[in-house]
Amino acid sequence: MSAPPLPDTFGNYALGDFVEVASPAAVSWWPQTTGWLWLGAVLAGFALYRGWKLLRHWYRNRYRREATARLQQLAGSRGSENLVGEINRLLKLTALAAFSRSQVARLSGEEWVSFLNSQCPSPPFSPEQGRLLALASYTGQGVAHETGQQLLAASMAWVDQHENPHND
Repeated sequence: MSAPPLPDTFGNYALGDFVEVASPAAVSWWPQTTGWLWLGAVLAGFALYRGWKLLRHWYRNRYRREATARLQQLAGSRGSENLVGEINRLLKLTALAAFSRSQVARLSGEEWVSFLNSQCPSPPFSPEQGRLLALASYTGQGVAHETGQQLLAASMAWVDQHENPHND
């Protein structure tokens, strides 16, 4: 069985004389005026500049990330007898990375603690903690767990908040 043949005129007879409308060309997304090109170039330049500044800031603060990781390791270790000495050594290494050697290397005792406190907007080390940092590394005495944790928290605050003269 096959379908019957179609007549010569098939479909709607009223639409037989219509011609299909041609679609216009697609509208280009490329800017038509030079003002948009200039604006795009300025925005791209600004984005590159900000990206470069952020990358440089991130790279220059790598010593902070490493010091924070080491302080967290110290916080996790329970049996550290010379905790204050290790914190003091880590703070000195961090300060040497942030400030000039001539400014940091000669400092010790109360002068060292006052330098640390002066580099933050609000001093992170209390007078008791300052005394611990100034003297405990020379005496070698241990500290209570709670005192050690408070000293670690103040050291973390110093690492996070100190103002580095070389960072923008």
